[in-house]
Amino acid sequence: MKKAIIAMSGGVDSSVAAYLMKEKGFECIGATMKLFDNEDIVINNEKSCCSLDGVEDARSVANRLEIPYYVFNFKDEFSKKVIDKFIFTYENGGTPNPCIDCNRSLKFKRLMDKMYELSFDYVVTGHYASVEEKDGRFLLKRGVDKSKDQSYVLYSLTQEQLSHIIFPLGEYTKTQIREIASQNGFSNANKRESQDICFVPDGDYASFIKKYSEKVYPQGNFINKNNEIIGTHQGIINYTIGQRKGLGVAFGEPRYVCSVNPKDNTVTLGKNEDLFSKELTANDINLISVDKIDSEMKVSAKIRYNHKEQPATVIQTDEDTIKVIFDEPQRAITKGQAVVLYDGEYVVGGGTII
Repeated sequence: MKKAIIAMSGGVDSSVAAYLMKEKGFECIGATMKLFDNEDIVINNEKSCCSLDGVEDARSVANRLEIPYYVFNFKDEFSKKVIDKFIFTYENGGTPNPCIDCNRSLKFKRLMDKMYELSFDYVVTGHYASVEEKDGRFLLKRGVDKSKDQSYVLYSLTQEQLSHIIFPLGEYTKTQIREIASQNGFSNANKRESQDICFVPDGDYASFIKKYSEKVYPQGNFINKNNEIIGTHQGIINYTIGQRKGLGVAFGEPRYVCSVNPKDNTVTLGKNEDLFSKELTANDINLISVDKIDSEMKVSAKIRYNHKEQPATVIQTDEDTIKVIFDEPQRAITKGQAVVLYDGEYVVGGGTII
């Protein structure tokens, strides 16, 4: 009998993933990653995927399914590899994606370490995506429910990892998943989804950074594209590309953040049309459907999670860097975010925008 560790956050998706794997005849254990202490990070328990409330929901479902349940303490790794990177990226003028970092460093690294340690065969999560094997290569495919597809945040998975991962929800819609949960009496069947970063559920990331880092981020100059001073900003961590609200300065017409320069401690503001560009460069790349992009390749590309992918050409310029040229200019291409490349329903790969 094949054995699987089910990553259980306490939400309905991972709970149904556990149910589906048990129904398929797998020997299962449930596992929640303890990533932080509530007293260290002030959160609303119900909204956070890894809170004490989430642990209790996960344990309740595991008990109902009669599978063993464990909590693995990954606090130190989460602090170093996700939260510290989150803060570092904002301090350096970028906008991070901590969910991708968590998947890469914790969920599919440390949890897979546990899988090997316990002599299990698979790690299972409640992501809306699928893994397929074709001609000896493992491919990452979009979820059937396009409104819930999570392949974007999974682009960093390696061939070795994909060979030991199952995403049972990839062939279901969210509505179907909630129905399965209700039919099986899961207490979290109608639990609302978290739309925010787990350690910043109120969305006020700047306040979180100030509190967590215990740093003071100095004021600086708002400038225009001619390098003329047009106002005073309240610290560069408060701003991200494309931002219009919360600038704290009134202008005669809308102004948007076009760039953040930590070296000079300046934030450049401009018009909406100033946000559009056709090209980007990304490093720290991971390729899934191919080993290497040997020549120009036509793809569709997403520059953020909720961005509708757009036609583009990708060129691999060295072992760890790609250049993406869009057919049409894209708005607010942002340093620190991921660009993810698709060939139809399959993920080609992706990298971090620089």
